[in-house]
Amino acid sequence: MKVLVAVASRHGATQEIAEEIGRELRSVLGEHTDVAVHPVTEVGGVSGYDAVVLGSAVYMGHWLTAATDFVHHNREELTMVPVWLFSSGPVGSPPRPEQDPLELGALRRLIRAREHRLFAGRVDRHRLGLAERALLVALHVADGDYRDWQDIRSWARRIAAMLPAGAAYSERVGDPS
Repeated sequence: MKVLVAVASRHGATQEIAEEIGRELRSVLGEHTDVAVHPVTEVGGVSGYDAVVLGSAVYMGHWLTAATDFVHHNREELTMVPVWLFSSGPVGSPPRPEQDPLELGALRRLIRAREHRLFAGRVDRHRLGLAERALLVALHVADGDYRDWQDIRSWARRIAAMLPAGAAYSERVGDPS
């Protein structure tokens, strides 16, 4: 089985989430599963993959253009395999905003994605541009890593249990949800 974890990340935090999902899938599914983690801009297509996990950073309520372009470009192939979506971006304590990206409902329907998860992100002002820093000041958001790694790994295990290669895992530990 081959699984693609494709990601659109602006400052690296969403890429790190994708890498953690990939590590957890490899750990659960074992050596007979090939899990590839790549930026969407480096993925030529999804043919040859048996499942896809696709994620994007969220800015101003939207997925990055590279991620939405990837969905539209690979629309037909994505409808033929199980797809899970994730977003990263809410920051602060509690994380804001709590809403899904604006285009997500349409994207989910377009490719028949099984599920979407919204994960909190990371704020490191040293990596941000002036406009992004100004927005964080206006929202009173402090620097910090708001990602919940246990939640991210748990979601990856849930995905693994839904894949044919994950059936043995699901039977060993019960329903991971």
